[in-house]
Amino acid sequence: MSETTYQTTRVSARTPLAAVLGATAAAVAIWVVATAAGADLTVSFGPGQRIQKVTVVNVVVAALVGSLAGWGLLALLRRFTAKARAVWTVTAIVAALLSLAGPLSAIASAGTKVSLVAMHLAVATVLIAVLRRTTHQHTG
Repeated sequence: MSETTYQTTRVSARTPLAAVLGATAAAVAIWVVATAAGADLTVSFGPGQRIQKVTVVNVVVAALVGSLAGWGLLALLRRFTAKARAVWTVTAIVAALLSLAGPLSAIASAGTKVSLVAMHLAVATVLIAVLRRTTHQHTG
């Protein structure tokens, strides 16, 4: 007979919020470095489409929305499956990879694309690394 154990990582109740804020801060830090280096963070999503400047407000809103959605999904999965951590991690990685379609398909300079991809990956990395630790790990 197999024995099932649950291992809980002690994590502050504030950790999910810290993950959201940390992910947002990581994206803002990349934006600050890119703009300080003189990057012209402007994008267009097709010929004839207006050129949009990527502002710090855009970065904060996008990072917060994506991070809060990820946290919400994790909370929802915890209610319905014992494998929330695994399901969420795979879903978060797939979502992060799919999110790269935006900056990679935009009409923008190489520097802008690199900066935007770095922001997407920074948000995903912080969020996944921290939120995974807030979920019970099933071993057995």
